Amino acid sequence: MKKTLAVAAVALATVAFGGAAQARDQIRMAGSSTVYPFATSVAEQFGKAGKFKTPVVESTGTGGGFKLFCSGVGPDFTDISNASRAIKASEVEMCTKNGVGDIVEVKFGYDGIVLANAKKHTRYTLTRKQLFLALAKNVPVGGKLVANPNTTWNQIDPSLPSEKIEVLGPPPTSGTRDAFLELVMEPGAESFPEIKDLKKTDEKAFKAVFSSLREDGVYIDAGENDNLIVQKLEANPKAVGIFGYSFLEQNADKIQGSVVDGSDPTFENIASGKYVVSRPLFFYVKKDHVGQIPGIKEYLGEFTSEKAWGPNGYLVDKGLIPMPDAERKEWAKKAADLTPIKK
Repeated sequence: MKKTLAVAAVALATVAFGGAAQARDQIRMAGSSTVYPFATSVAEQFGKAGKFKTPVVESTGTGGGFKLFCSGVGPDFTDISNASRAIKASEVEMCTKNGVGDIVEVKFGYDGIVLANAKKHTRYTLTRKQLFLALAKNVPVGGKLVANPNTTWNQIDPSLPSEKIEVLGPPPTSGTRDAFLELVMEPGAESFPEIKDLKKTDEKAFKAVFSSLREDGVYIDAGENDNLIVQKLEANPKAVGIFGYSFLEQNADKIQGSVVDGSDPTFENIASGKYVVSRPLFFYVKKDHVGQIPGIKEYLGEFTSEKAWGPNGYLVDKGLIPMPDAERKEWAKKAADLTPIKK
């Protein structure tokens, strides 16, 4: 019965797409605020070629982008979803439930997650353990997990400034937040033996410890607008902001990246893997829309061209860390062949 319903949903979606090329002649995409500047840059170059209209790109956060993408097939739904993490199994299920068929995954490069503050202030040098103690909702004190009592950096470590902890970061819908939890908060939690032991006995409880951020005003949900975070950092030099490396690169005259576990967030350190807080970037294409909405395959060709994502491509100027040659070749072929992900 489920299979019959799924087939019926796809058939209805196909019928609903009748005349879709006439209904919408412009690619629409939404998703990650980190991927937004890269997708926008490609969209502009694509539009300048003159054959197709410049695609519409929205910054909704990775989770928000997938929600739109997986809501259905047809001109009312997005064609591409930009993501600063891989699609989750639950999101693939949501797509399938709503009649979205084959999904094409394209990895297009790497990015670092930076913790930055205004250049007017001293640059922070932090460890992932210190960041866990600064931002976790509950931290170990005397062998027990208690509500985080730390309000100033020097309470965590006397070598840190005696200033109020104030961190502006992404909301729960953001792929940057997901990656920050995985790459910073989880290793930070594991640096405490009692929490590491919890991982072995109760993985669900362990996840709750590292993924629950403070709600007492120390961690501030700053939304999906990374440019707004940069403005707030300038207004409050003691505050720290969390966002993708590309925004540090674009605002290098105003802000500086913190040293994390002894490594600077530089292009070279992210590319080599020396900077520990780095991650891959993706976009996802609704194969059902290829041939229905004009220009999707050509847009993929522009994005995966050497002039865009190569070592000397225009996306590098925006802060993208390019993949090695062999990896670019592999993903370019997947994009050209419209190879769907395995469900």
